[in-house]
Amino acid sequence: MTPQETSVKSAEICRLAPVIPVLVIEDAGSAKALAEALVAGGLPALEITLRTPAALEAIREMSRVAGGVVGAGTLLTPADVIAAKEAGAQFGVSPGATDRLLDACADADLPLLPGAATATEAMILLERGYTVQKFFPAEASGGAPALKAIAGPLPQIRFCPTGGVSPANVASYLALSNTLCVGGSWVAPADKVKAGDWEGITALARDAAALER
Repeated sequence: MTPQETSVKSAEICRLAPVIPVLVIEDAGSAKALAEALVAGGLPALEITLRTPAALEAIREMSRVAGGVVGAGTLLTPADVIAAKEAGAQFGVSPGATDRLLDACADADLPLLPGAATATEAMILLERGYTVQKFFPAEASGGAPALKAIAGPLPQIRFCPTGGVSPANVASYLALSNTLCVGGSWVAPADKVKAGDWEGITALARDAAALER
């Protein structure tokens, strides 16, 4: 998969809904129900971060949910890419980008949202052909004003800002011409997941899916 092909696929995934839930799964036993709740609320693209021992099993469980498009986040190494693809991930997300990681995703035919926080990082990725990128960490890197400023000299790049995006600031990101969608964890709060409050999570997802962009 070429960088151009991965950017086309990444854009398609980003356009499925205004928000991609960023999920840290502690118990794979709740993964399928969580995915069903989010998809029912109108958020089909799901990012499961590879930060817990349960993450890969959670990807396997969520991949069985009809209508879901499951991705693996926090991809750091080629081994992460292989494991995520074998678990059923349909796309990947990384906090940054290295040549080895980009090559591994290309070899595995895994569409990737590579992370960039500065104009230089975004330009390096653009030079390789990546026109769809993750802006991370969004709030710590200047937030919506910084992303708006990047659009001036680099209008051909579209972003999924992630990191500190919340109901309080999400509208400022979605209003930008270079934002396709955002990544956020607020749609699946840990207390609701632990309590099995799937109706509550569906309600949060429905609100997020209705956001204007």
